[in-house]
Amino acid sequence: MHELFINYRTQDGKETAHRFDDELSKRFGTDSVFRAQKSIAPGTNYVDTLIQGVRRCRVLLALIGTSWLDAPDQKRPDRRALTNPGDWVRREIEEAFAAGVLVVPVLLGRHVEQLDPLRLPRSLKALAECQYERYAMRTGQADLARLGDRLVRQVPDLASLDRRGAEPKATSKIPSGATTIRNDQQSGGIGAVHGDVGSFINEAHGPLHTGTGSQINGPQINGDGTNHVARDNHGGIHQRFGDAKRPGTEK
Repeated sequence: MHELFINYRTQDGKETAHRFDDELSKRFGTDSVFRAQKSIAPGTNYVDTLIQGVRRCRVLLALIGTSWLDAPDQKRPDRRALTNPGDWVRREIEEAFAAGVLVVPVLLGRHVEQLDPLRLPRSLKALAECQYERYAMRTGQADLARLGDRLVRQVPDLASLDRRGAEPKATSKIPSGATTIRNDQQSGGIGAVHGDVGSFINEAHGPLHTGTGSQINGPQINGDGTNHVARDNHGGIHQRFGDAKRPGTEK
């Protein structure tokens, strides 16, 4: 079912209708947007398709350009199209009001003024009282994004179709066998390590041992005493006292 119906007058809204269709279809899916030229299949009864399309949609977007209000009737150029009960722009909006569809006037351009109810047929006077949106080619992408955001908040069915959700947080995938070291702003101690690299020591402030034997925390003796620790020590500390023999002095 089409959630959004684009209502526009060919004389001043055709290109904009294409832009709305493209952008909104990207966000909500092409089947969610009804635009007559796209959505009515060849050979289909267009009258029934248009009426049913309006009645079944959730939102009708009435694109109102500079010529929308005073566009001449194609059959009788001496009168405005809106005064003709058979004008399709008028009929679609009337059907939307009758069906309880949310109608959103979209003013195209910065110089299009809000509608004057005195210049509208009685059946369309409510259109002048609907909160409108504004769209301009220069800020088109931002305007459509804002419109979409507001419609999502108003129409739950659109929220479920919205493809512009929060961007997923970046996650690091660790290849099999790779080594990753995490610190997490640790001060001192041994950090968390994944892989086969042993232990990662960050700002150690005391004796540490990462081998397989006993940890030796013996005093440091200079001059007449020396500590000897060989590889992985499994015993105690062997100390030798006396004058240290220098190379070449042994007898």
